[in-house]
Amino acid sequence: MNTLKIKILGLITTIVVTIIAVVFYFNFQMQRDMLNEIARHHTGILVETIKNSLNNAMRSGHAEDIHKVFTRIIGQKPIKGLRIVDESGKILNSADLDEVGRMVPDEERADLKLPVLPGMHITGTGREQVYDSYTRILNVPECYRCHDPSQKVLGILEIELSVDYLNDFIARQRNTTTLSAMLLVVLIIITIFAFLIFYVDKPIRQLVSSMERLEEGDFEAKTAIESSAEMQLLSSHFNRMIDRFKNMMESAIYQERELARAQENLAHHREIHLMNQKLEEQIEEIEALNISLEERIEEIEEANYKIADLAGDLEDKNTNLENAVARLSTLYKVGLAINSTMEIHKLFNLIVQTTMETLHAHIGYIILHDPEGNALKVTTLLGHENVAPEGTSLQMKPSSVSTWVITTRKPLLIADINKAPEFDRFSALGYERKTLICAPLMIKDEIIGTITVVNKLDNSVYTSDELDLLTTIAAQASIAIKNAKLYEEQQKTYMNTIHALVSAIEASDSYTRGHSERVTRYSLELAKKLDLPHERMKVIERAAILHDIGKIGVDLTLLHKEGKLSPEDIHHLQQHPVIGMKILEPIDFLQDVRLCIGQHHERYDGQGYPHNVPADQLLLESRILAIADAFDAMTSDRPYRKALSLEIAIKELRDNAGTQFDPALVPLFVEILEGKYARILAPSVLQSCAPAV
Repeated sequence: MNTLKIKILGLITTIVVTIIAVVFYFNFQMQRDMLNEIARHHTGILVETIKNSLNNAMRSGHAEDIHKVFTRIIGQKPIKGLRIVDESGKILNSADLDEVGRMVPDEERADLKLPVLPGMHITGTGREQVYDSYTRILNVPECYRCHDPSQKVLGILEIELSVDYLNDFIARQRNTTTLSAMLLVVLIIITIFAFLIFYVDKPIRQLVSSMERLEEGDFEAKTAIESSAEMQLLSSHFNRMIDRFKNMMESAIYQERELARAQENLAHHREIHLMNQKLEEQIEEIEALNISLEERIEEIEEANYKIADLAGDLEDKNTNLENAVARLSTLYKVGLAINSTMEIHKLFNLIVQTTMETLHAHIGYIILHDPEGNALKVTTLLGHENVAPEGTSLQMKPSSVSTWVITTRKPLLIADINKAPEFDRFSALGYERKTLICAPLMIKDEIIGTITVVNKLDNSVYTSDELDLLTTIAAQASIAIKNAKLYEEQQKTYMNTIHALVSAIEASDSYTRGHSERVTRYSLELAKKLDLPHERMKVIERAAILHDIGKIGVDLTLLHKEGKLSPEDIHHLQQHPVIGMKILEPIDFLQDVRLCIGQHHERYDGQGYPHNVPADQLLLESRILAIADAFDAMTSDRPYRKALSLEIAIKELRDNAGTQFDPALVPLFVEILEGKYARILAPSVLQSCAPAV
């Protein structure tokens, strides 16, 4: 940006723009003055016209024609307002009758009292501008008959003339002028720039290029510039300078060559003598260095051997460390996976699946030992096309891998089955074994079974490190299996205790006997129809068995009452879901069951008890249980009535679908009753059942 052409161009551009801007400024001022003059001229003509019209109306005595005159004039486009006001500022007459009797603004009122009116001036800002004109209407002899002769001024005529049409015209002229000026500036700049490029910049660049070639030693770098006389003179002087510089350089080089030859002849003999002496000394030094170098090479070779040995040891240790870290990480992940569930069947699947992923196995399975039947029970088999059914039993035989591990209580590695003829190549479960590892599952000193992985996915063989890893996994799995069994036994103990309470309730009355079992059967059939998962089926089963456990807190006389129940009796009976929830509250694994029991008497329309829960907050299990409980209650004998027939009970279910029962579940339950499940459910319908409130 510091070039000469840019400076010249910038200076000229600044001067041109400044001149054009000043010219435009004065031009715009002249246009503004012309606008005022045109508006003043138009307003003057309009004032005279209006005054003549007013005088004619007043001479003829038709003062009411003044408003008609104003209305006709105000219809013209430029006129924005037309009114007559007195010197106090009160509007006497106007084109807009709503203004008559009002006062003009304070700033105009002060001007009306001056001896000389302010004349005509433009008011308003922005787009809307109005040219105001004030003219006094004097009292003349023709008006003495309707006005007091002593009154000199009858009123002040105010005309508001819009000058927007003139502004639009001036704006168009201004835009055209501005665009023309901009084009003129651009053309001037382009012309000056082209002139500078051709007559200044291009010759200078040629001179600079020739100078650069001269610096590199090219004495033919002459120029031939003819763009102007000045540049041609500069070019010719530059060419003469190159010729003189070339001659001086050739003369200096010749003199230096001659001087160098003389010095070379004088110093030649002495240099040869000195070089011979130095050469002898250097030869002796080289021999000494060769001897020292050979000794150093031997030391370096010995050091390299030692470094190679240390590197090998370090690589082995790093490999062992990486394997150890990977093994610990794998065991940690396996431990997290195994300890993530307490359900025994899910735990077996999780152990086998995690072990297969860890050891890259094609097949994996767990076998439990049955010491009483001296048999092997397959609990989980994954990776085989023909999956063995749960609980498949195999006889123990010497050629069985699991039999050997259970008998010896030691893990077994078979890298290649062909090198272990004492074991079967084909498993009793129907697959071929190529390589395998098997580890015992032991709880304290008791062996409960084995875990086995067979055939690697990459067709390689198992190693002793993988056997150690499986042994460690088996130890973790044994602890998890033991904990799961204890948890399962604890759940069974809780359920047996609670089931005993339910049996005690039903045994106290012939009407309640068998009610929970039938409701459980109905609920499970409907849940199977909905294809619910195993976990939700278990919730439904437990909730159906325990749904009336809260009746243990209800008076037996109230349960056996044959007469009409009072509102207080109904309230006490309706508390048995709440009582059941309180009984099961301490048992953590029955929390879903507890909530289902608390909702089994709620209605689909939100009018049930004990809490009037709406349909969108009801569990699916609660809605299933409500239908099963109501159906068994209708088809069972009560103290106050006999059991209803199957047809009537189905009709009641259909009639109350959408109010008491889920309308989507009732048709499915009726389909079960009338379809392929009729033979299963029909006998229970004929039995007498306990009341269900």
